[in-house]
Amino acid sequence: MSLPDKRPDKLPADQRLEARFELQRKDFALDAHFTAPGKGVTALFGPSGSGKTTLLRCIAGLEKPKRAHFTINGQCWHDDHINLAVHRRPMAYVFQEASLFPHLNVRENMAYGWRRIAKELRKLHFDDVSAWLGLETLLERRPEQLSGGQRQRVAIARALLTSPQLLLMDEPLASLDASGKAEILPYLESLWQQLDIPVLYVSHSPEEVQQLADYLILLEQGQVVAAGELNALLTDPLLAIAHFEDAAAVLEARVIGHDKEFHLTSLAFDGAKVSVSYNGLPLGHKARLRICARDVSLALVQPQQISISNSFPVQVVSIDPDRDPSQMLVRCEVGGQHLLSRITRRSVHLLKIEVGKSVFAQVKSVALMK
Repeated sequence: MSLPDKRPDKLPADQRLEARFELQRKDFALDAHFTAPGKGVTALFGPSGSGKTTLLRCIAGLEKPKRAHFTINGQCWHDDHINLAVHRRPMAYVFQEASLFPHLNVRENMAYGWRRIAKELRKLHFDDVSAWLGLETLLERRPEQLSGGQRQRVAIARALLTSPQLLLMDEPLASLDASGKAEILPYLESLWQQLDIPVLYVSHSPEEVQQLADYLILLEQGQVVAAGELNALLTDPLLAIAHFEDAAAVLEARVIGHDKEFHLTSLAFDGAKVSVSYNGLPLGHKARLRICARDVSLALVQPQQISISNSFPVQVVSIDPDRDPSQMLVRCEVGGQHLLSRITRRSVHLLKIEVGKSVFAQVKSVALMK
């Protein structure tokens, strides 16, 4: 689940990551520094060529930067006096391609990582990792008998069984088609709840970031342009990510009830309530809700006798032009959380929507992310 809304630089040194790397190539310069929480999933997001993979390789010790500083939960891996060799950095790296050993079955591929770690350093158990990633029934299969999503799950399991203090993932779903991504994402969502280590996850997919990340670092042209709690950046109209076609807010909620007659589950957040398709989650379960800006309309009064059942009061925080000159992006607050509404400029004018005004958000579609 999402991390508490605390600035990482205010966390104790043994609960945060600190990084600064400078690297110069002929056609590219990296000058990136950030602080991130010492557990949970931090996404490195940006367009191709922004420096995401280069930054990840610097952290792994695979590059030779001009200047470097990296500490993880109080341990220094790289600075002016220390530069741990790659094999001495207690990390695991998952690449775009699974790269499994073709002559070994799933069990043997997973055990390859497990056996390379001394017994006293093993923090994760083979059976637990196998269960988390849904691999119990696949252990005797060879890689050629697996789907793309299954192969990547095995690669992640092999990485975890080295008991790393840091997991680096470089666009691990990039080589998968839509069905492969749909297959693996639920496993990753559940996996993060089991791990007690930080994960740095490189992606250029807004959907992956919205579904998996707790903390977000945005890169452009080799520099960090913004870093912060996921929803704060997703809904910041000053950032390009808030203006994407699939821009969305990710809100924290709690299951409060089930209506089996109409096959619905109710969730509450900051005094508001929404309904989604029945899912059987226990009462009190913490979940995340993804609400796309294009699915949120605004009304001046509580709507009556309409098919949209999810409606709740919000306050307008900001109004900004969107990419399309006919559209406006309205940022609204509900309790301490924010969501976006993409509506026409004409609607803003006719409804006299302005900053500070209380209105009702009508949400056409809500995606539950466990």
